[in-house]
Amino acid sequence: MTEETRGNTEEPGAASGKTAKGRGAAGDKPAAAAAAAEETEAGTESVADLRKQLAERTADLQRLQAEYQNYRKRVERDRVTVREIAVAAILENLLPVLDDIGRARDHDELTGGFKSVGESLETVVAKLGLQQFGKQGEIFDPQLHEALMHSYSPDVEETTCVQILQPGYKIGDRIIRPARVAVAEPEPGGSSVTEGAKEEKTDAKSENSVAAKDSESAKSAKGSKDESDAEK
Repeated sequence: MTEETRGNTEEPGAASGKTAKGRGAAGDKPAAAAAAAEETEAGTESVADLRKQLAERTADLQRLQAEYQNYRKRVERDRVTVREIAVAAILENLLPVLDDIGRARDHDELTGGFKSVGESLETVVAKLGLQQFGKQGEIFDPQLHEALMHSYSPDVEETTCVQILQPGYKIGDRIIRPARVAVAEPEPGGSSVTEGAKEEKTDAKSENSVAAKDSESAKSAKGSKDESDAEK
């Protein structure tokens, strides 16, 4: 066989190899597209999982922050309460001294150095939040007042504090000692008596107005008669 014949016999094989290689490349395209689609789907699922985890962690952080804020508020509230209890316990022992200072002032005995000491003590306890309450003429409130004396009076329409025996003291909304007072209630049946007296006064006024009208009518009739007689 000559070289020329050998070359001709190799050309068909070479052509078939190229054809197979082209078919292989064409067959790889769908596979690559499928692989890319799977990767895209996996990436989408991964992003969704990450977003879900982020939302869960964010919710956890928000819950922890809310719990921490509530804890801070509770601690602050407890701290204020403990302070008020401690201050109230100290000031409660000073109330008899304040009562003595008040009685001395009422009897004009708060003079000299005793006056300076008393006023300084009242200033200090006021800075600590101690407030005095209870005045004559207030409506009786069992949460604020302690009634030590009781009477009836026509001058009141409901239970009223008519005398302050000892003033009350409080810190904020905490009552250290209620005001000790003498109270007066309306007299039994006083309201009906008052209403009857009002009705009698009203009837008397009506009778007086009717009598005045009758008198004016009589005077006008008499004047008209006199005028007619004078014309005759």
